[in-house]
Amino acid sequence: MQQIFGTAASLLVALRTPVGAISAALVLLPILLILYSYFVYPALLWLLVGRRAPWQLPPEPTEWPMITITLPVYNEERVLRDRLDNLLALDYPAERRHILVLSDASRDSTDEIARSYSDRGVELHRLAIRAGKSAAENAALPLVRGNIIVNVDATTKIYPGSLKALVRAFGDPNVGVASGRDVSLQVTDNEANEGESGYVGYEMWVRQLETRWYGIVGASGCFYGIRKDVYDGDFPLALSRDFASALQAEEHGTRAVSVDEALCGVPRVPSLKVEYHRKIRTMHRGLMTLWFKRHLLNPITHGRFAFMLASHKLCRWLVYPAFVAAFVGLLLLTSVVPQAVWLLVVAGLALIVGLFAMKQPAGRPLPRLISTLGFLVASNVAGIQAWIQLVSGKQTKAMWEPTRRTV
Repeated sequence: MQQIFGTAASLLVALRTPVGAISAALVLLPILLILYSYFVYPALLWLLVGRRAPWQLPPEPTEWPMITITLPVYNEERVLRDRLDNLLALDYPAERRHILVLSDASRDSTDEIARSYSDRGVELHRLAIRAGKSAAENAALPLVRGNIIVNVDATTKIYPGSLKALVRAFGDPNVGVASGRDVSLQVTDNEANEGESGYVGYEMWVRQLETRWYGIVGASGCFYGIRKDVYDGDFPLALSRDFASALQAEEHGTRAVSVDEALCGVPRVPSLKVEYHRKIRTMHRGLMTLWFKRHLLNPITHGRFAFMLASHKLCRWLVYPAFVAAFVGLLLLTSVVPQAVWLLVVAGLALIVGLFAMKQPAGRPLPRLISTLGFLVASNVAGIQAWIQLVSGKQTKAMWEPTRRTV
């Protein structure tokens, strides 16, 4: 006990020195960012919405609008039949629904499968040369029918009633984008990536609060709808379209909402290694998109939206470089308080355990603590890598390699 008090006293003395103060500030930086973006910001939203009723879907229209469902694919022969059968079985008037399969020059039997559904309202558009997902989606704009475009991922499952719920959101003329509610699906008994489920549930709750107050700042790439006049047919190929869709809605004087009734099942990725590479790609694209649309962070011109965009996206993403700063702070702290080396040891052990979990093959059972550490390490190391790519000027490849989820 005496040793503990002695260490605490040494730490207090060290914090009064310039090196100690700088070290403490660097160590505290990621902690403060995490507390604000993941706890204080949602708490502020909860207080701001108060007793305000949840946003309600407009009533069903007397005549359902014409929609085009876009399905970007690249070598998806394994899942395409199931996805098309799922979409065709949804409760929506067949004569008001157009399904457009966008093949990014697939090399397997994807195109043949899509063509076999042509008599059921499915149209195939194939890019002659592989150019990436955004290029395929850009090419879709001249082909869409109606004023609402619904984007669906090939490996997700749309639940009954969800398509109509999503489309009903556009009965509100102020809605430019409507995003579905992701449901993380367990596909095996033992998954190293089970930490993803809790995060998805938390994210959907925050989007619900944002919708009640103003609107969300990013749509779900697995299932979202967008008005044709908001859709960008010349979208930059290296950016994130689903994130940008909510930003484009703001630019068009509309808002993006999260529709709780529009459920979309998203199978978890098969391993932490796959999750790690997916997060690098999505975070890098997200950072580049935010920089491209950085004018929306101006609170003078975009008020509440700028506040939410900075709180929900920018502050979360700043956590990753802040972790690097915290590591430097710990190193500096050991020069004035030698006992601080134990903090480095604990952090190092957590990192080792997380890296061990990341190296495990898909399907290998892991204790919950180890799998959770693995998910946290994969997320944070991926975030740091994404920032390195951004700062170094490395461009995200337009070429698209879809995340192969277990279905």
